[in-house]
Amino acid sequence: MTLGATLLAPNTSAAQSAPPTPPKPASAKPAAPKPATASQDTTKRRPSGALGSQAGDRHLAFRGTGSDLDSLWPPKMPTYAANALLPNKRIIAFYGNPLSTRMGILGEFEPQEMLRKLDEEVAEWNKLDPKTPVQPALHLIAEVANPHPGPSGKYRTRMDSAMIEKVYGWAKSRNAVLFLDIQIGTSTLQEELPWIEKFLMRPDVHLGIDPEFAMKRTGGIPGKRVGSYDAEDINVAIRFLGNLVEKHNLPPKVLVVHRFTQRGLTNYKNIKLDPRVQVVIQMDGFGAPWLKRDSYYSYVKKEPVQFAGWKQFTKPKNDNPRTSREAILRLWPVPLYIQLQ
Repeated sequence: MTLGATLLAPNTSAAQSAPPTPPKPASAKPAAPKPATASQDTTKRRPSGALGSQAGDRHLAFRGTGSDLDSLWPPKMPTYAANALLPNKRIIAFYGNPLSTRMGILGEFEPQEMLRKLDEEVAEWNKLDPKTPVQPALHLIAEVANPHPGPSGKYRTRMDSAMIEKVYGWAKSRNAVLFLDIQIGTSTLQEELPWIEKFLMRPDVHLGIDPEFAMKRTGGIPGKRVGSYDAEDINVAIRFLGNLVEKHNLPPKVLVVHRFTQRGLTNYKNIKLDPRVQVVIQMDGFGAPWLKRDSYYSYVKKEPVQFAGWKQFTKPKNDNPRTSREAILRLWPVPLYIQLQ
């Protein structure tokens, strides 16, 4: 017998032997009605949102579909200088490396053709969301992870300064900013950040870091196993950038952290925000739109850090079909950094 049944069926002998209850005084207030409880509500309510391939327009990554996570955004963050890029602008970045047609759109086409496509992409976003003007960007993989140790023994190859300067020149021709992305292999951020310091000292150069190819914490070889960063590593990058901003009187730097697995970023609550650095957690996976939204929900929306980013692959073998720009703008939080690879 349940507790509820016991209370509703009193012991008969006790009821018979108890003295009658005296009447309440006329001035006594009537008992307040008991509020309805979930157990009393017999109406079965279907959750307004869902995940997975059948979620459609009810996907919980979208705004207003009943997700309890909606209220977590925007998270509390520092006050930024007036010349900060975010949240007043949306960054549209072309990603890749000029030495490879397979690593992204930045190297897939001849420079002028690539820049023309960037112009077109920027125009589309400005037309779709004129309230958030676009900041064009080129996102160069300046350090590439390798499946072999190489001369450094660190499973990574640094691009030379001439290459970085060349891509920087392309960016300048479009009033675009440049992101330098580093895939550190078995090295550490402490070892790898100093070699690009001379570029990061420029006001229009920012940083991207890729946990997928950071093997120090997980072990293994880049490309054979997925790597990881901890909040401690993110804080290393934040401090490095923040010190540059302060030392050289620069606008706040943007730090993009790619992510497509749970262990790709651990202990996110321990990331220490800094008014000199703006942190973007970018959903980095590929696949059908619903699958990418699932990843966005799990790795961006569910674990709020600061700003949100989205990766859009340009080839059908990766994203088929591509997520529409309109659908990206329905996401909550709305991505303010969008990378095309």
